[in-house]
Amino acid sequence: MIRIKDLKKRFDQNVVFDGLSLELGGKGFYAVTGPSGSGKTTLLRMIAGLDREYEGSITADGVISYVFQENRLLPELSAYGNVFEVCRDGQKTSSLLRSVGLGGDMDKYPAEMSGGMARRVAIARALAFPHDILLLDEPFTALDGEIKEKVIELIKKTEENKLTVTVSHDPDELAALGCEIIKIK
Repeated sequence: MIRIKDLKKRFDQNVVFDGLSLELGGKGFYAVTGPSGSGKTTLLRMIAGLDREYEGSITADGVISYVFQENRLLPELSAYGNVFEVCRDGQKTSSLLRSVGLGGDMDKYPAEMSGGMARRVAIARALAFPHDILLLDEPFTALDGEIKEKVIELIKKTEENKLTVTVSHDPDELAALGCEIIKIK
């Protein structure tokens, strides 16, 4: 569960949140939507505890895994190594990489990957990390067609009993995940 009470956040003179309160249940798919610059990524960062400069309170019950806008892969590790690093389970690592269509590319390093491949590794890594809450910030950028559908189905399956909060500008992605929409600004 995530509880946000009377959240106030500003950057200099720019007020991002002024009294935002919401409660997200212990499981389910939610989407934070709003125009660019409305604070969607900032909200995820605050939920994750990466930004603590705000007034009000945020409580997240459970361990959080996060897919950032940037892939943030470790350059010295292969696709397999990046996922294995967070779960220490070879079978789980291989299974997730196969599930995102990278079964034949597990030995590639980030510098050898396309943007879509790196994105899928970042998603597989977040799914591999033991968590209760999954935060997804524009998770399907660089993915298209069947691969995007495959990854969405994987997330729906693996996260069905967890809490997932997604930021996306694509209403089709949010509908495919079955998200309850939370509009800000």
